[in-house]
Amino acid sequence: MRGFADAARVALGDTQLRRNLHRATHGIRAKRAAVVGELEDWQELRAAGRAIKQRTLLQLPDLLERFEAAVIGAGGIVHWARDAREANGTIADIVAGHGASSVVKVKSLTTDEIGLNDALARRGIEAIETDLAELICQLAGESSSHILVPAIHKNRAEIRTLFRERLGTADLSDDPADLTEAARLHLRRAFLHAGIAVSGVNFGIAETGTVSVVESEGNGRMCVTLPRVLISVMGIEKLLPTWADLEVFLQLLPRSSTGERMNPYTSMWTGVHRDDGPEEFHLVLLDNGRSAVLADPQGRQALRCIRCSACLNVCPVYERVGGHAYGSIYPGPIGAILTPQMRGLGEAGTLPYASSLCGACYDVCPVGIDIPTVLTHLRARSVQYRTARRPVDAEALAMRALAWVMDDERRFAAATSALRAGRIAARRDGRIGRLPWPLSAWTDARDAPAPAARSFREWWEQERGRPG
Repeated sequence: MRGFADAARVALGDTQLRRNLHRATHGIRAKRAAVVGELEDWQELRAAGRAIKQRTLLQLPDLLERFEAAVIGAGGIVHWARDAREANGTIADIVAGHGASSVVKVKSLTTDEIGLNDALARRGIEAIETDLAELICQLAGESSSHILVPAIHKNRAEIRTLFRERLGTADLSDDPADLTEAARLHLRRAFLHAGIAVSGVNFGIAETGTVSVVESEGNGRMCVTLPRVLISVMGIEKLLPTWADLEVFLQLLPRSSTGERMNPYTSMWTGVHRDDGPEEFHLVLLDNGRSAVLADPQGRQALRCIRCSACLNVCPVYERVGGHAYGSIYPGPIGAILTPQMRGLGEAGTLPYASSLCGACYDVCPVGIDIPTVLTHLRARSVQYRTARRPVDAEALAMRALAWVMDDERRFAAATSALRAGRIAARRDGRIGRLPWPLSAWTDARDAPAPAARSFREWWEQERGRPG
């Protein structure tokens, strides 16, 4: 992964991207606030969601075994996958075993996480995204940039141009209804001819073996009912203990994600049933680093996430750089704590610093994930990781030098007096802008105030010497 700071610097230079993000995130944010404000017991719902998820994580091994037994008892087939390679291999083998050359897909962050589309392509299998935003990203050859709205970085004029080029709709306007109709006509053929579908899972119910997908377009309903074979990929943290627990999350999720009181389409299925839906159901239970996250008492709360994206829509950092800067399918504040734990600090150690620690993400999280606290926890772990592999670097040497200066009163006084020389680099507004290397590492992204004309020590001595 490219470091966040380098990727963000590129994104900040794209003014159209910033306009697109500002308009979209502020619109979703306002809708969410309106529907949340209708509920007097919203905080109680948040507390219930947090408690259910926390209880699930503490009992996860036992609940997973109960869930597996319930799925098998209902006629489903369960596969366990330790990582992306095993999950992709299992899915590709199922598809190839049925002689299929393509699959239709429901929007799924989990399958994006494991790179399923590319893995299937290497086996000669085409994966067709059926969610409108995912289709836009697929046609553009781009990755998702938002948990809920994958193509949030594009405006409708850009989408019209893309559809004209890739779907052969030369006379297409940029009216949203026309764009949606063009996608609908393109996808209808895929729905009617698909023999196999792949979905993610929003919630699994350990008590009954039920699997659910919630979505807004109806493409998910088409995928989980029409094809003869259905393969669902579920992160092991998506489990809920009982059917009654689902009631809480079907109130929390739509309000937090799309700003709706309920999801337009909530699909649930339990195994297979004759003449009703798929004839064959496969469930892939995916770890892919989640057990490592679960082992961290502080960091494991990231696994409570229900992928609502509310934290992205209020984040001042995400709003300015977009999702691609995070280098992960999980962008924004939740990605800044989830990705480093799942992929390791060696690969994603810069992401915990992609935050101002303003706390807005915690305020809106429907399951009460204390993202700022986990960010600071991961920053400390990142420093420990870097120090263990490179005990002495420029930053460490600078800190040691600073400690030596501040350890002695006379040295510290001399240093503060010497800082006055920095006033010659100040602009007329009293700020210091770009400085030469090595100080440029700081000033390339920040302005600093010019040093005071006299130090506090000097001021104190002068004031104390004056007659009262």
